[in-house]
Amino acid sequence: MNQGKTIFSQLMDFIPMYEFQKCVERYNGNYKIKSFTCWDQFLCMAFAQLTYRESLRDIQTCLRVAQNKLYHMGIRGNVSRNTLANANLVRDWRIYADFAQILIKRARSLYADDDFGLQLDQTVYALDATTVDLCLSLFPWAKFRKHKAAVKMHTLLDLRGSIPTTIIITDGTVHDVKALDKILIEPGAIYIMD
Repeated sequence: MNQGKTIFSQLMDFIPMYEFQKCVERYNGNYKIKSFTCWDQFLCMAFAQLTYRESLRDIQTCLRVAQNKLYHMGIRGNVSRNTLANANLVRDWRIYADFAQILIKRARSLYADDDFGLQLDQTVYALDATTVDLCLSLFPWAKFRKHKAAVKMHTLLDLRGSIPTTIIITDGTVHDVKALDKILIEPGAIYIMD
């Protein structure tokens, strides 16, 4: 019998909980929350991402199978579809956006001295966009063509370490050049786009 921590718990030890709590407090994320905190929500969504869960039902089923291990994974609240759906609906998305920026900053510092094949002192970014097709009957707000729905994901990738620094999701009809207006340009950096 394993006496140590679960692999998921070991992975989550790398997550700076103090920084996450600062983001939660900044946007008052745990206001009037009794059992399913923002940290529990983050852990559930991280588990879903790492185990390739595709729906709330899938997340709930997978976590309920491991009900007796949830405490050891760090999840303190009860996980149900309704609880998770409500948390995803009402919690301020800026908590997770700010925390993502903290994680990206930490990851970029790990790859700062890596050589990517060119002898450049400047940071090199690649800007690319991809169209994500959606079902028009489920997403009528994302009208792209007459019988098609889509959104466009503009990604600014730091080529040293292949870390996305900015992801902007727009209407499917927005041209790639328009995303440049929303990106903070870093002085001295090199930007590549197709």
